[in-house]
Amino acid sequence: MSFLSSYIHYVGCFSLILIGLYVVLVKPNLIKVIIGINLIDTGVNLFLIAVGYIRAGTAPIFSEAALQADKMVDPVPQALVLTAIVIGVSVLALALALAIRVYGHYGTLDLRRIKGLRW
Repeated sequence: MSFLSSYIHYVGCFSLILIGLYVVLVKPNLIKVIIGINLIDTGVNLFLIAVGYIRAGTAPIFSEAALQADKMVDPVPQALVLTAIVIGVSVLALALALAIRVYGHYGTLDLRRIKGLRW
């Protein structure tokens, strides 16, 4: 098994984070910036799940079949990611609602033009 194939999930997570960071830093459109933030959030969530993954691991339920604690998958990253997904969806909804308000007020979603305008 090669080095890349054993760490491919980490490569995917960091790729999503870097693509999202690129979009946030380079793109002037507010909707694209919101999508970039969402990509960063998704990459971080996948990274947390990948850290808690154990190959051929069992559910964290003590039974006769799974008495080895070192083979059990840690449930804490999964719980953190579930909470982060709920928070991420609510932040995404709020950001999109603010983008709609900004478009209604300024008539544009271009961040360069919005910075130059006054209330």
